[in-house]
Amino acid sequence: MTGESLTTEVEEALAKVIDPETGLSIMRMNLIHDLEVNSGGAVNLVFRPSSPLCPMAYALGGAIKKGISSLNGVSSVRIRVENFNRADHLESILNADKTGGGTG
Repeated sequence: MTGESLTTEVEEALAKVIDPETGLSIMRMNLIHDLEVNSGGAVNLVFRPSSPLCPMAYALGGAIKKGISSLNGVSSVRIRVENFNRADHLESILNADKTGGGTG
């Protein structure tokens, strides 16, 4: 799979993540920034919840990680969180398990 086609698949997976409060895709809401997919399948992105106190940030972050990690060709997912009062905590949860399998 080419890096370009994997990038398209990642974008499509992200477009399926819907914010339950607005009913809109996180891509349409412009919550994903600096998306990078390298030739080895490593995905890096910035997730900016809609507000510093976004009640759905943890659920959306988990959905982002799960959606991307499940794609064929993705070797790792690294999510940086910005504009959120518990960004460090959420980042530590999302990036604890590089395979996306998580324990919790």
